Amino acid sequence: MSKAQRPFDSRRHSQQTQKRLILGGVLLLVVVGGGLILVIYGPAAAVTGLGCIGVGLGLFGLIWGFLKLLEQVGGSEE
Repeated sequence: MSKAQRPFDSRRHSQQTQKRLILGGVLLLVVVGGGLILVIYGPAAAVTGLGCIGVGLGLFGLIWGFLKLLEQVGGSEE
């Protein structure tokens, strides 16, 4: 009654791990960074800090999206 195991897919595992690490890093930056700004400088500075973090993440997202678009148009060899 044992369920047949699928073979290990290292590419899928790598993609999942990379996504989880990026998400964890962003959450750590927002929660810990925003929390420290809040505690040290107050709520107004925390809102400004979180806004700056958001703008930085947005720019990172735009660059990532542009590179993904280039990858699709160029037809990556992977």
